[in-house]
Amino acid sequence: MRFLLRVASLVALVVAVIAGTIDSIQSVAASAVVVTPMGGAWQDLSPSSLSALQSSVSYYVHPRFYAFVFQWLMLQPAFAVFLVIALLLWMIGYKKPPVAGRFTA
Repeated sequence: MRFLLRVASLVALVVAVIAGTIDSIQSVAASAVVVTPMGGAWQDLSPSSLSALQSSVSYYVHPRFYAFVFQWLMLQPAFAVFLVIALLLWMIGYKKPPVAGRFTA
């Protein structure tokens, strides 16, 4: 299970780096800071899955949860959202080193 969490963390980190690279290229081209929001990036990649997730969150969880948390999350920069996801997955899949040390019997 830890392996899958670490792989998912790596994938989220790669997506965050790609999103950050795209934002930096667009910022240099526009000579201004350009940050792609999570909702905009998701809308560009798969609009049907975004609308399905929005309707299911507002129906199954609670409409106020959708109004406050989900919409707030969709306004955050895409690279930052994926960085936080990568960090959380890595923290869950982290294995503590042994207390006694590496060369104990």
